[in-house]
Amino acid sequence: MAGPSNKRQKREHLAEQGELPKKKFYRQRAHANPFSDHQLSYPASPDLMDWATHYPAFAEDKPQPENGHSNNVQDTATALPQKSLSKQVEIADIGCGFGGLLFALAPHMPETLLLGMEIRTSVTEYVAEKIRAMRNRSALPEPPKDVASEAATSEAEAPPPANVPGSYQNISVIRANTMKFLPNFFRKAQLRAIFLCFPDPHFKARKHKARIVSQTLNSEYAYAIRPGGLVYTITDVRDLHEWMVEHFERHPSFERVELDAEKIAEGKAEMNEAEDGGLAVGRREMEMCVRLIMTETEEGKKVTRNKGNKHVAVFRRLDDLDWPGP
Repeated sequence: MAGPSNKRQKREHLAEQGELPKKKFYRQRAHANPFSDHQLSYPASPDLMDWATHYPAFAEDKPQPENGHSNNVQDTATALPQKSLSKQVEIADIGCGFGGLLFALAPHMPETLLLGMEIRTSVTEYVAEKIRAMRNRSALPEPPKDVASEAATSEAEAPPPANVPGSYQNISVIRANTMKFLPNFFRKAQLRAIFLCFPDPHFKARKHKARIVSQTLNSEYAYAIRPGGLVYTITDVRDLHEWMVEHFERHPSFERVELDAEKIAEGKAEMNEAEDGGLAVGRREMEMCVRLIMTETEEGKKVTRNKGNKHVAVFRRLDDLDWPGP
């Protein structure tokens, strides 16, 4: 008698049926050693990253040079992508897990490209498959109200524009080790926000070097984030929260944004757009993001079920100081 189908077969069956993937077929160890060789693919520079394959609805042909020759060369390691994007990625969810935050943010920011970055193979595959399924669902025509109306039928068959909330064309995921290769993906000052949600606490002192926040890594975040941009952090581990706050406050490129996370989560915060204080995003967007990181990530929901505490801190990227003269 044949045994039960393995996880791979069940994943493929769900995909063929057009169903959303199930997490139980993509489970993996919660932690990955960022210093191990994970056989990752990454561009040598941001210019070589083929974003069009991740956001096809925003892709456009690149203008050809005047001599009529293609921009690409034979060496695939240095070949430029054939297509470019009409806009660039602006938000990165580092360690996105099963993508709860990405899917929550996508309808609120249809004009913004968001990227999840995750080191675990199976978890990345889950997010990619769910994005694919959600896009396919949003592209399915809705039955017209007037069945006899050809115009209504024609309109229903047209796929939604890329910037329609709920089309999920504005999110994607890549498998990456951001501790090693973040500058390979993003240009200087490209991002307006980075999310660090429930990162691995690495409790042992000898493991602290593997934490996603450090003076060195904060400098890389400062490179990728534009002045006024934000870094959102959340954890249920107080020691890690204090570690992240200490390291960001010590870094000359960041300052902490004053906020009351509990009031924001309850919708009781008094929002004043005139008090943005140099933020690259509006106060309302910031508070919406704070609410979502507390409620929509898988770890956040788990902490809520266990009645644990969530420690939130947001940091603003400061303007670069002028280089002192001789």
